[in-house]
Amino acid sequence: MKIRDLLENRKRARRKAARKKAAKNIAVGAGVGAAVGLTAGVLLAPKSGKETREELAENVKDVAEKVADSTKKTARRVSVGTKKAAGLLKEKITELKNRKVNEEVEISQDNKDNDQEEAENEVLEN
Repeated sequence: MKIRDLLENRKRARRKAARKKAAKNIAVGAGVGAAVGLTAGVLLAPKSGKETREELAENVKDVAEKVADSTKKTARRVSVGTKKAAGLLKEKITELKNRKVNEEVEISQDNKDNDQEEAENEVLEN
């Protein structure tokens, strides 16, 4: 049972890492794609050089803001997921510690019972 739990935890961790990487790649890809498309559109548009430069500067600011917003959202999601995982891990550790303490108490009680039985048997034998 413990090995199965360990394997499942590793599998979950791999899936989480893959999702995190995919989200990051999507955000980066969207930002780069938007920048490239915007730049190509602006450079190929039939406008004067001054108008093109102004529009390009404005669009670069817009794209930078969108990329920053996407990055912040992704960072928040990762932070929430990390906090949730840490909480679950703490719960599991506490559960395992409690289980171990309970097992130790049971063993201690069994030992006391055995010692008491042995003492009673010695008294009966004498």
